[in-house]
Amino acid sequence: MSHPHFFQTAIRLTMYDPLAELLGAADKGLVEYSYTDVVKLAGHSCPTVAGAYLMTIKALKRLYADGHPERGGIKVEFRDDQLHHVTGVVANVVGFITGATTDSGFKGLAGKYDRRNLMSFNAPISGEIQFQRLDTGAKVAVNFNASVVPASPALMPMLQKILSGAASSDESSRFADEWQERVGKILANADHPDLITYA
Repeated sequence: MSHPHFFQTAIRLTMYDPLAELLGAADKGLVEYSYTDVVKLAGHSCPTVAGAYLMTIKALKRLYADGHPERGGIKVEFRDDQLHHVTGVVANVVGFITGATTDSGFKGLAGKYDRRNLMSFNAPISGEIQFQRLDTGAKVAVNFNASVVPASPALMPMLQKILSGAASSDESSRFADEWQERVGKILANADHPDLITYA
């Protein structure tokens, strides 16, 4: 897969998955997640996908401090409905990393490792997404502010031109480069205090 260089340099997260350890899918149950992984899941790279990725990483790092977050041991709640704007896209990324699903996930083994009913929507929470540890009950809510890295004013008009079939191949190529340049800047500014905030 050919992709922009920043896919490789973006922050990563290692999860502990007890089911993966049990079934021999990962040594000691440790699974690393990268931005490339979530792009493969989403099928594209955009500010929304980058924001979902960063919100998940930041929230889990806060919940688990220096330890590895436990995949399948995290409840996730969304403030908005699953069909509202980009909530579904964000939920796919969050569920991919945390293992949380609504009712379609792994049913478990002997009452353990059940991944169902760990994700819900329309929740009365203070942020866009709330993550909660099942073992301790600790929770954190987060928001993503894409305006910290503003888009070029010419970007959306160029997209409309491309979608209408009126753009040249050079214009399309330039648009793609500038689009990913913004995504790269979002990921590079992962520690900006206003990019991912805690509610």
